[in-house]
Amino acid sequence: MSMRALRVVTALGVALALPGGAPELWAQSPKPLHLVLTPSQKPTDLLAAGEEFGAALGKLIGVPVRVTVASDYAAVVEALRNKTADLAFVHPAGYVLANREAKAMIIAKDRWHGNTSYTARIFVRKESGLKTLEELRGKTIAFVDPSSTSGYVYPMVMLIQRGLVQNRDPKTFFKDAVYAGSHDAALQALLKGHVDAIASFDQAREQYLKDPAEREKLTWVAESEPIPEGGICGREGLEPAMVAKVRAALLQMRGPQYEPMLKKLYDIDGFEPAEDREYAPVRSAMDLLGWRPKR
Repeated sequence: MSMRALRVVTALGVALALPGGAPELWAQSPKPLHLVLTPSQKPTDLLAAGEEFGAALGKLIGVPVRVTVASDYAAVVEALRNKTADLAFVHPAGYVLANREAKAMIIAKDRWHGNTSYTARIFVRKESGLKTLEELRGKTIAFVDPSSTSGYVYPMVMLIQRGLVQNRDPKTFFKDAVYAGSHDAALQALLKGHVDAIASFDQAREQYLKDPAEREKLTWVAESEPIPEGGICGREGLEPAMVAKVRAALLQMRGPQYEPMLKKLYDIDGFEPAEDREYAPVRSAMDLLGWRPKR
């Protein structure tokens, strides 16, 4: 995978006093942690939410947290592999890639709308009259990013398993296939008629379209199997004591004090414990698409 530069949009988490009982190492010289965010929505909005989250996490662990928004999905994996990032918010496929290519390990998974799984859907405009996936032959589609779980990986698996896409090439079924770069951009492309269909996650309309009238203009023609939620992972070599601190802090982020902040950050409710084995179905989906580790 080629090097991808991180967008230079950073925010320094507030360095607060260490809690009682913190290791002397951190008390003497707390080294800031670098948290990278996956750019699944408008970067400026995401950064603002990330700044607030970084400050809250830094307060809980007693270490400053610096936050950046990656330039694209692949840049998140690169930052973990190069160890320029200590932590990253990852979607499921992003975690599998980070684990395979950078030996990153999941720390905690998101709880989203009360659930720890979601689905991918292929959306169309209601006025198009399209009712089935098969009717999209010869049409145009916008995926989100080649590394997006719901915006590419699982929709492609559906298309391949139904025998619609050949040789892992979406253009063997669609007239054209493009990448929107984010879920909200994909939705706008569909609403404006730039494409006939998009791949995104089940609650994309509710999360990104604030106007109910716009939501009503869209429907979906196919839905994937459940996908385990993404979350926050840590780079290879991150100190076990710090991993434990971060995990404990994330699991503590629940209730009225944190809900507004987390809703702004990927629309999540909180965090739950996570294990690497939970992502086996995602690995299988990526294997079907020919994803292989770089090292």
